Amino acid sequence: MKSNFHLLFYLKRQKNYKEGAAAIYMRITVDGKRSEVSAGRECEPSRWNSHAGRGIGTKEDVRALNSYLDILHTKVNNAHQQLLIAGESITAEKLRNQFMGRVEKRYYVVALFTEHNNQVKALIGNGFEENTLKSYRSSLKHLSNFVPHKYGIADMDIKSLNHAFISNYEFYLKTVCKCSGVSAAKYIKHLRKIVNNCLDNKWLAENPFINYRSKVKAKEKEFLTQEELEAIASKQLTIDRLIQVRDTFVFCCYTGLAYADVQKLQRHQIAKGIDGEQWIFTTRKKTDTASRIPLLAAADDIVKRYVDHPQCINKNLVLPVLSNQRMNSYLKEIADVCGIAKILTFHMARHTFATTVTLANGVPIESVSKMLGHTNIKTTQHYAKVLDIKVGADMAILRKKYKSA
Repeated sequence: MKSNFHLLFYLKRQKNYKEGAAAIYMRITVDGKRSEVSAGRECEPSRWNSHAGRGIGTKEDVRALNSYLDILHTKVNNAHQQLLIAGESITAEKLRNQFMGRVEKRYYVVALFTEHNNQVKALIGNGFEENTLKSYRSSLKHLSNFVPHKYGIADMDIKSLNHAFISNYEFYLKTVCKCSGVSAAKYIKHLRKIVNNCLDNKWLAENPFINYRSKVKAKEKEFLTQEELEAIASKQLTIDRLIQVRDTFVFCCYTGLAYADVQKLQRHQIAKGIDGEQWIFTTRKKTDTASRIPLLAAADDIVKRYVDHPQCINKNLVLPVLSNQRMNSYLKEIADVCGIAKILTFHMARHTFATTVTLANGVPIESVSKMLGHTNIKTTQHYAKVLDIKVGADMAILRKKYKSA
């Protein structure tokens, strides 16, 4: 990076100056902006050449002063050279600080991300889950490989991040790493978190994300129709493990509980609610927000089936829940047996509750949001889709109003 600078030595007279020696100052100018620092010497105005910025005369004291000022000039030149070699953008203040040995602490993106992940690891079970750390570790791996791949250095100064860096990183994720658009957007979001932390700490003056817009479109969330849900719920299965997985899945279709929440659901968390009916009173593991869900008859029947189950009795659990990996594996078997072409995952139960079980049956989205334990209704909108049948029913009411009018 090339940057011209100008150095001027001048006498600085204080406001109350009358006569005598005045302090010599250095003025560093870069691109019209100045920064000043005392040279640590004084000179009589009558013995000072303001044009040359040096003392006048050949006496020993003047020669020593001029020699000293020459040394300072050389040191400023060296400081300027050091900043150029480091690839720094040159400013008057940076040049002055480099000259004075006040080297600004530099922060590097991979190092900051590593520190962030160490903090997340320390908070596992206290605000973060293991899967969250796993995702951050994958993100760090991609970023650590990207910087040397694109820029030929081990790490990047956070101040060097710009729109081009982010765009190049997104391109790298999609091409070299073969990430989908959604996955790439997630990793970019992780990088944005590090950048926001730097902005909060005043380590960055400008936000490199300010003109960045993700072009990825969120994938449509799949859910079961009422017919598909009933097909699974009523299917006669003969294998115990499939029956157990099916019952847990259907229970979540009628309650909206996520895997982590049904896995830890205890018997005492089902109690009478404000209407005298059975409700689930729990706290979401992911967000630590309260979730209150009236228990529908289909879900209540499943609870009663496992009252005498040994695992439920020993651990005071509502249902015997297998590992998430095994649940998803067995759900694919169940989908095949039931003739359902969709890729069945456990999280689909939550979307089914939000869309098919509640919203399609006239439950307001505000109530759905409350039962799902969301703090923002926008989150609920990702789960709940307005079905054509609901649109048709609503429009039928409108037609009647127009006819009567």
